[in-house]
Amino acid sequence: MTVEILTFGCRLNAYESEVMRALSAHEPAATVVVNTCAVTAEAERQARQAIRRVAREQPEARIVVTGCAAQIDPAAWAGLPNVHRVLGNDDKLKPQSWAPGAGSAVSDIMTAKQTAAHLVTGFAGRARAFVQVQQGCDHRCTFCVIPFGRGPNRSVPIGAIVDQVRALIATGYQEMVLTGVDIASFGADLPGAPTLGQMIRRVLALVPELPRLRLSSLDPAAIDDDLWRLIAEEPRLMPHLHLSLQAGSDLILKRMRRRHSRTQALAVIARARDLRPGIAIGADLIAGFPTESDNLFAETLAFVRDAAVPYLHVFPYSERAGTPAARMPPVPKPVRRARAALLRQAGQTVAERFLAGQVGREVSVLTEADHAGHTEHFAPVRLTAAASPGTVLAARVIGTAAGALLAEAA
Repeated sequence: MTVEILTFGCRLNAYESEVMRALSAHEPAATVVVNTCAVTAEAERQARQAIRRVAREQPEARIVVTGCAAQIDPAAWAGLPNVHRVLGNDDKLKPQSWAPGAGSAVSDIMTAKQTAAHLVTGFAGRARAFVQVQQGCDHRCTFCVIPFGRGPNRSVPIGAIVDQVRALIATGYQEMVLTGVDIASFGADLPGAPTLGQMIRRVLALVPELPRLRLSSLDPAAIDDDLWRLIAEEPRLMPHLHLSLQAGSDLILKRMRRRHSRTQALAVIARARDLRPGIAIGADLIAGFPTESDNLFAETLAFVRDAAVPYLHVFPYSERAGTPAARMPPVPKPVRRARAALLRQAGQTVAERFLAGQVGREVSVLTEADHAGHTEHFAPVRLTAAASPGTVLAARVIGTAAGALLAEAA
């Protein structure tokens, strides 16, 4: 039997769960690792609920809690039912933390100096693989507690990234997603300070057998010139750009302490579409940030429509203890939820228009389970015939239904 791992939150947590799966071989079979997220109160609530459910349904299980929420407030998680140990974000990736007899360990993440390289060879139940390229964040957005869970920016050396990509290709993965906390900051701490674009160019050159490379969320204020050239010229870099926007109002962006303006964000989207016609754009948005008036929210809602962003990841604002935003005048929670619903509705309208524009085209699909997959634009697709998960195939789009493309193998 293997240790059970419950993963919450981001792609980086998913990657780290696979590292822990290999490191935890000495744990008793009746061990459940809960890899927590701290980005919202809801993410923490779900993790606590999972711990209580495991304690109730598997009373013999030893629960190990780790992840960002555990790093930030280890005592709170140690007090939950059947929690045997709490591990910090750095500690969960150290072999000694999983040695027989090891106890709780939560190191000072803010003093972390480097990120160890680990070779992951598979992701259970996933058709695409995640490749960690950096860790931590040096910025201090007023709403965000994640830097205190992840520490400062630390980059993975390019050689280790290449080794990881090759190892995953050897086990059959056709698409890699470069992931981290703030991937646009990649390389600032490495010798020669290579940029994200320079690293990607090197990986693609050294691993010519890699068919598809995708990026996780990007800071629109930090896209380097090499990355822009790759967006324009490199067919193996998928035509899909997900931006960490958070708002479409200049005043709210300023109060969030973001590094871009509304105009700059629109310019980034326009440049991407000019360099790569048809590119799909995604965005993270926060609804109901403190001090957000109806008029300021209307600016963000108009941004979604003006920029025609089809893929939205919308969060109602969630107070995070210790952050400057938590001390600002709040927007009532029902208003936050209502604004989030309006943003999602606007995004759905744009998405339906984007999907309709794919009908009649030939697309490249990475197949997943149950006749499903995603195109190079990350559009969800339902195939008319089954295909082996993890395969890249050409398909022709014949229609849309329920927020997805309908396609048949070409």
